[in-house]
Amino acid sequence: MKICATMKKFPGGMMVIPLLVGCLVNTFIPQCLEIGGFTTALFKGGQATLVGLFIFCSGATINVKQVGQPLYKGAVLTILKLIIGVVIGFVLNKLFGPVGILGLTPFAVISAVTNSNGAIYTALAKEFGDETDVGAIAVLSLNDGPFLTMIALGTTGLASIPLLSIVAAIVPLIIGMILGNLDPDFRDLLSKGLNMILPINGFVFGANMSLVTIVKAGVPGILLGVITVLSTGVLTYYLYSAIRRKPDPMGMAIGTVGGNAVATPAAVAMADPALEPYAEAATAQTAAAVVITAILTPILTGWFSKKAAKKIAAKEQAKKAKES
Repeated sequence: MKICATMKKFPGGMMVIPLLVGCLVNTFIPQCLEIGGFTTALFKGGQATLVGLFIFCSGATINVKQVGQPLYKGAVLTILKLIIGVVIGFVLNKLFGPVGILGLTPFAVISAVTNSNGAIYTALAKEFGDETDVGAIAVLSLNDGPFLTMIALGTTGLASIPLLSIVAAIVPLIIGMILGNLDPDFRDLLSKGLNMILPINGFVFGANMSLVTIVKAGVPGILLGVITVLSTGVLTYYLYSAIRRKPDPMGMAIGTVGGNAVATPAAVAMADPALEPYAEAATAQTAAAVVITAILTPILTGWFSKKAAKKIAAKEQAKKAKES
């Protein structure tokens, strides 16, 4: 059976599909996840360990040797993604409080919008960008996981996260980054581990959710996906193009929510228990946003790329006409 290949055909499928399966199991036959031993430890209570392991493996993919244009581009894209997500979440909190509006909380917005899908960005960079755009993923990988989200929530006052909790969140990332940069073989080993952890992570998060929550996440989740595409996709395209002084579709390519962002609400709630009431809904909404953004972002990136190519071609023709 081609189970893995089938899952990969769906946007964010390696994370979202196991999440849905785990949710179904927990909704209808939760007893099978509560028999104790290794079964419960892995498939029900392993959230913290699996998130830590995921962050550790993510750190190994960050190459500190990337300098120049890749570093510049990655830094600009990461900062734009973070600032826009924080501003939207902060304004939402100021206007409607922590409960948000239409079921969409500031916690969910910041958790999802500040995170991007590195795999989709890399694929789009290879198709519509150049080698420096592909290399920018080394810096852009910093928004994988809860670290930047914790900083954002803490600095805006949306959460009370102790400094030690932020340090504890980044230690696995740093250790992974050190090992990955000291030994390329370690980087290869741990980067492959990401693919293995992702579906297990998805199942465990689903096993701590109910089907009711998934259903309720429908409209807010779709809304979260659309907000992410418009704000850190379309808007970022124009901002990034202005900074680069030329049309650059890579600004649109970060308008996604990464599959690993599904783990962020639970990880942040561990650091600030006050957010626990919102974590389950935020997780479900983020899962829905992963799918929506994975569909819309590649389509819009291709459209903006064609638009940019036409604009550049028109300028070149105008320049030649002027010279002649």
